Amino acid sequence: MTRDILVAGETLVDFIPRQTGPLASVETFSRRAGGAPANVAVGLAHLGVVPDFWTRVGDDAFGDHLTTVLDDAGLDDTYVEVDPSAKTGLAFVSLGETAEREFSFHRHESADTRLEPGRIDDAALADVEWVHVGGVTLADEPARTATLDLVDRARRAGATVSFDPNARPELWADDAFSFADTVADLLGRVDVLKATPDDLAAADVDYDGPEPTARRLLDRGPHTVCLTLGGEGAVAAATAAAPWADGETSVFHEGYTVDPVDTTGAGDAFTAGVVAALVDGADLAEGLAFANAVAAVTTTAQGAMTAFPSRESIASFRADRA
Repeated sequence: MTRDILVAGETLVDFIPRQTGPLASVETFSRRAGGAPANVAVGLAHLGVVPDFWTRVGDDAFGDHLTTVLDDAGLDDTYVEVDPSAKTGLAFVSLGETAEREFSFHRHESADTRLEPGRIDDAALADVEWVHVGGVTLADEPARTATLDLVDRARRAGATVSFDPNARPELWADDAFSFADTVADLLGRVDVLKATPDDLAAADVDYDGPEPTARRLLDRGPHTVCLTLGGEGAVAAATAAAPWADGETSVFHEGYTVDPVDTTGAGDAFTAGVVAALVDGADLAEGLAFANAVAAVTTTAQGAMTAFPSRESIASFRADRA
């Protein structure tokens, strides 16, 4: 079966705390599959738009767990690589009183940093309509070169390319690559940017409010920019080059009020929602509303992948709030 969407990037194990507070005070954790691109891929599958997923895990117990989770989600294993000599990456999460989270990564030379260029050949890319990548694999070689190579070849093949910077400063602190310079470079290579104000701050992008900032980012390369604002909703802007916009436009959606339990994966759920909607032919306003609903529902349960909703549950959720 030909899949029109390809997601590429890290799959990690998230250790979610069973209590709120700083990481130093947490005594017990629950194991969950994670990694932003993995979350997006599984989120798309839950929404009935099953993508191909290119990732790399270690030949260890954590890698076994992750490949099982991906398989259970219905993802094909064609591009799920198992590294014979590198460990699976780990991330420990701390939760604040309002479900906001912080991460401590353990992924030095982990399997996901060892993606190599050329794994997805040009023939495969010719059948792909949309490619999505994240920022974490850009912090290490050879995964950085592999990600950039995929982006460039996907654009040449005619695919829409989306990018989530997913700022994680600790992963870049001792590296030769600048996060800000990398994001600036990617803006000229991608079609769709999904980001948060925190991502933009880490990338040294001036922020003067969501709509003006989104419009200004359009001048740097993407034809569509989505800025997520947590509980305050999201804004999107697009140029006339965007297939889902009739001329240059910007839209705002206020989001949905829920009682959050864990915001881990909410941004990835938004990405899955907006990609699924736009690939299905929605306009920008509907894509934004649908993505906000997917993100909101995801925050009402712990974990990321385990909390992702189906398309049917999103329809019911939105109908209840109409």
